[in-house]
Amino acid sequence: MVHREAVAIGGLTRDEVDERVARGDVNRAETGTSRSLAEIVRSNTLTRVNAIYLVLFLVVLSTGHLLDGLFGLLIVVNSAAGMIQEVRAKRTLDRLALLNRSPVTVQRAEGVVELDPAELVVDDLVRLAAGDQVPVDGELVGTAGLEVDESLLTGESEPVLPGPGDRLLSGSVVVAGAGVLRATRVGEDAYAARLSREASAFKRPSSDLRAGIDRILRYITWALVPVAALTVVNQLWINDQAPSDALRGMVAAVVPMVPEGLVLMTSVAMAVGVIRLGRRQCLVQDLPAMEALARVDVVCFDKTGTLTEDGMRVRSVEVLDPALAPEQVATVLATLGAAEERPNASLRAVVEHVGDVAPAATAAVVPFSSARRWAGVQTADGRAWALGAPDVLLPPGHPALDRVAAEAAQGRRVLAVAALDGAPDAAALPAGRTAAALVVLDQRIRPEAAGTLAYFARQQVAVKVVSGDAPNAVAAVAGQVGLPAGAVLDARELPEEQEALADAAERAVVLGRVAPEQKRALVRALTARGHTVAMTGDGVNDVLALKDADVGVAMGNGSPAARAVARIVLLDSDFATLPHVVAEGRRVIANIERVATLFLSKTVYSILLALVVAVTTVPFPLLPRHVTLIAWFTIGIPATVLGLAPNEEPARPGFVRRVLTSAVPGGIAVAAAAYGAYAVARAVVGDGQDAHVRAATAAFLALVLTAFDVLVEVARPLRPWKVGLVAAMVLGMALAVGTPLGQRLFVLDPTDARVWAVAVPAAVVGVLLRRVAAALLRRAGARVGPGEDGDGDTSRPR
Repeated sequence: MVHREAVAIGGLTRDEVDERVARGDVNRAETGTSRSLAEIVRSNTLTRVNAIYLVLFLVVLSTGHLLDGLFGLLIVVNSAAGMIQEVRAKRTLDRLALLNRSPVTVQRAEGVVELDPAELVVDDLVRLAAGDQVPVDGELVGTAGLEVDESLLTGESEPVLPGPGDRLLSGSVVVAGAGVLRATRVGEDAYAARLSREASAFKRPSSDLRAGIDRILRYITWALVPVAALTVVNQLWINDQAPSDALRGMVAAVVPMVPEGLVLMTSVAMAVGVIRLGRRQCLVQDLPAMEALARVDVVCFDKTGTLTEDGMRVRSVEVLDPALAPEQVATVLATLGAAEERPNASLRAVVEHVGDVAPAATAAVVPFSSARRWAGVQTADGRAWALGAPDVLLPPGHPALDRVAAEAAQGRRVLAVAALDGAPDAAALPAGRTAAALVVLDQRIRPEAAGTLAYFARQQVAVKVVSGDAPNAVAAVAGQVGLPAGAVLDARELPEEQEALADAAERAVVLGRVAPEQKRALVRALTARGHTVAMTGDGVNDVLALKDADVGVAMGNGSPAARAVARIVLLDSDFATLPHVVAEGRRVIANIERVATLFLSKTVYSILLALVVAVTTVPFPLLPRHVTLIAWFTIGIPATVLGLAPNEEPARPGFVRRVLTSAVPGGIAVAAAAYGAYAVARAVVGDGQDAHVRAATAAFLALVLTAFDVLVEVARPLRPWKVGLVAAMVLGMALAVGTPLGQRLFVLDPTDARVWAVAVPAAVVGVLLRRVAAALLRRAGARVGPGEDGDGDTSRPR
């Protein structure tokens, strides 16, 4: 082991570095920004829907009728929609990680060198200067006015003043001065890396919508095998069809049972929402995050960077010495500001306030120091001035201190200007000082913050300001932007018991002095109460809370660890984007719920039709190409348009129950109309292959007419563009059925008047049946009341 004294004087030699690298004491850690490409491909391709469709597609291929296998393209589309978005998000995060990877300055035995942070080893001497981020955990061996911002770790916005021997943690930022740090913990052992590792385990995004669809698919999968077997037996042995025709009939019966379009439409609608948000510099890392956004009812965020911008502004300057004119005070402030080589946020605000006021010539300057808490100048005319903390520059009991205390209670910062009886000395202030003025500063409020909070209030989304600053200071800023009044709590007094903590979290609007581990506890307490929580953050200290929240929202200028675990990244770090994010999520989910009725009604009528046909031992009336044509014009194309339309309806729980209440009546009606028309047509048009085509056409037409009635119901409330959409679908279907080419291609024969004489009355019966079934289901739902899904609303999604 190298002696500490030798290390502190000249740094490590090449041999010492190699020795540490050989034993693994090097600053290398896994810093994956997202899932790997292999994981992305695997999760988007190995799905239940793709497996079902692949099997059915292979069955169709075995018959040689490739046109009946068009549905196989959905395997590619279903997989691509999610993969493209995740890969896009991964590449964006990887680029951000590269941009934020700055070299570090290290003292080695051969001299001062610049290294990649991954090349640091234990006992390296790292030189820190203003603007640097601390790359490893370590112990300070020397400082020169060093000030460190640990807000990324602790949430506390006030900088700390560490001294030799103090410990610094990776992730801290140097805001002033300089220092030398000896690395003690590197790589996976460093604080930031440990937090990142704890948060890095992949957590499958939660999605009530996907869970509901998966539940439906699971039930359908159980029904597929017996229905397929019954259909094959019926077609092959009872109706004595050729094997290829029997398999095609089986596929035609089974394919519509799978709501593949619902899965695809869900991915497409979410992907379009992601693209729209991308135009607002918002990166959505996974598609289910769009759904979680729609359900958010609590938003937790920090004060800094959300309600306030970086920096301060001068609220007022109050002259205390009657002998001084305001113009003279302005000149003094301009002189003090111009004399500072590296002004802090308060001095920058002072310089901005005085504007073009010319500073006086200076004879001596004492720069600002957080240790002294004041800065001083002596002008060429011999007068001396100091600017700093009122409790340092003003004598005890001075009347102005009461005003300082009152302003501080409102979350503002106050500086005092004092006239000195002698030249300023860095070692000590002159004993003679006269109060000249007070400079009242407050934080710069983001102009869009009030509008953002007003949006959340209108949408009944609760907001919680979770900050490391003093509670009263945070509350004062929150009040300036119109945050609704509520409890202001000091997190140091929060209970540890889960239920009591949840009570406090629900009651509070402002929580100050929040420690990093408490952020995670607050998120967990709120989610345990059934809330859908969005958490914003930018620091290493936020990563665990971001991961545990339903929607973690990271700022683009935050730490790589925060961006990696968040589901949404605001690339321009603009909190005002969040209302657009929530609104887009709600639009997507409301529209998916709207069009889900179309897809699930097809599932219902496909199952019923297949069972009835198998039980009555008649040939299945439809071909796979018929099913594809029906899906295009009564479901697929209109669902795509309706799924992307404007919609401001808030998300509600109970998706499966509401959609099935709307879909089941439509499915029953369509199945009844199609089978009724087929059964009657078989009796009317006679036997033979041509007669079978005419009977199948009657079933096809009855099904289509009833399905269009379901489409009109889903499109309500009707608008001119929706009427145009339905008309375009009817026209498209008419062209497919009414032209000789369409009739040959889709094996239909609507030229026989008997076909229409059977199909139209069957469709009318189906339309009436749907209305009766819907009324009965609504009445039954009203009697039962709220179910396990959490609401009793069984109305059709708007």
